[in-house]
Amino acid sequence: MTDDAPRRLRVLAAMSGGVDSAVAAARAAEAGHDVTGVHLALSENPKSFRTGARGCCTIEDSHDARRAADVIGIPFYVWDLAERFREDVVDDFIAEYEAGRTPNPCLRCNEKIKFAALLDKALALGFDAVCTGHYATVVLREDGTRELHRASDMAKDQSYVLGVLDDRQLAHAMFPLGDTLTTKPEIREEAARRGLFVAKKPDSHDICFIADGDTQGFLAKRLGTAPGDIVDESGAVLGSHEGAYGFTIGQRKGLRIGHPASDGKPRYVLDISPVDNTVTVGPVDSLDVTALTAIRPRWCGRPPTAGAATYTAQLRAHGGETEVTAELVDGTELRVSFTEPVRGVAPGQAIVLYDGSRVVGSATIATTERRVRAGAQGLSAESRPTSGPTG
Repeated sequence: MTDDAPRRLRVLAAMSGGVDSAVAAARAAEAGHDVTGVHLALSENPKSFRTGARGCCTIEDSHDARRAADVIGIPFYVWDLAERFREDVVDDFIAEYEAGRTPNPCLRCNEKIKFAALLDKALALGFDAVCTGHYATVVLREDGTRELHRASDMAKDQSYVLGVLDDRQLAHAMFPLGDTLTTKPEIREEAARRGLFVAKKPDSHDICFIADGDTQGFLAKRLGTAPGDIVDESGAVLGSHEGAYGFTIGQRKGLRIGHPASDGKPRYVLDISPVDNTVTVGPVDSLDVTALTAIRPRWCGRPPTAGAATYTAQLRAHGGETEVTAELVDGTELRVSFTEPVRGVAPGQAIVLYDGSRVVGSATIATTERRVRAGAQGLSAESRPTSGPTG
């Protein structure tokens, strides 16, 4: 929140046990707000210790968050949202992969947990805002509406995973780290100056609920084996797999085809079809996406104006920007054309639109159109649609 009125807010600080959320809580308290820390218990079977765990859901993380709250001098609680997290994030993650899509659980968590379940409970208890350690900025306009902007430091910007927040959620969001040009080493130095034990704690990474980072193994335990064929663009069988869910668009390693392509060049995953349980592979040029459609749009503040307009788009949390033309059709479908082809675009991913530093909104990719290589399947070098389920 960036209301210029110098009033004291009741702030609920989500503390993961990491350095960013601890410093964010400390800055909110230092600014004079009435801050309460809360750690979200999201795992139904959390690991007792961090060894082998790469996320932020261990018992040790909750202890780290409590110690940080004690140093800051704020009340602290642990809230059990494991069942809600399993239903809205973990089960959704599994279902999306089973359907041949590539989900982003971090966006889903922000949308359904941190700024829905947590925010709703916070507001019911009389809090004014939820504070997190995300690197992004909320700007309050003169007309009273709010905008989400990139962090001042682009190297740490996390606005992509917040692109699902609507105006109501932005009205109660506080990101104390977003509007300062502070490097991560400086954040750690600040934590050390404040006496926070987490100053040297490694960052969490990968998917928090997959402790060992083995996504394919995680899915296999829940979905079982489902043998199928790996084929080329002509439909010729090149090999087999034990589950199409174990592949992602653009994947190069782990294909286990067994023999090289005729041109000697690497092959990449081009398409995943849960209908016939096949994985299609081909040359890197066949990954070139020229356009896409996306569904379930969510706008960060005011929606875009009617008609086609030019934006920049981000397709991955740590990806760069690319210029696009986008138009909302019937209020439900976003049609996007790329100025230059992009690669590694998969149904299920989020596309986030930007107008300068402002986050316009996000939508879930449903289908893509690729530029076909001259001679592939006897077609000319034009676009062909490749579809992912839109469930």
